[in-house]
Amino acid sequence: MSSVEEKLKEIVVKVVHCDEKVLTPTSTWQDIKADSLDLVQVLVQVEDTFDIEVPDEDLSGFQNIGDFVKYIETRLAEKGDA
Repeated sequence: MSSVEEKLKEIVVKVVHCDEKVLTPTSTWQDIKADSLDLVQVLVQVEDTFDIEVPDEDLSGFQNIGDFVKYIETRLAEKGDA
């Protein structure tokens, strides 16, 4: 598991109050019963934690947790922080 995945899981567990065991790369937001407010809070935490911006139009591309991890890793690599 990458450090990005670990940090993302910590954020999601804290915000959504779900069990970390249900967070797999194929878990969807619906699987973990995250609502739109949860998603906004996760997004703000991700932006603060990783010092990246996630444009609203990019959000629709995240079908599952794995997609979000890949996106964060790509953004960090673009910044040179990976």
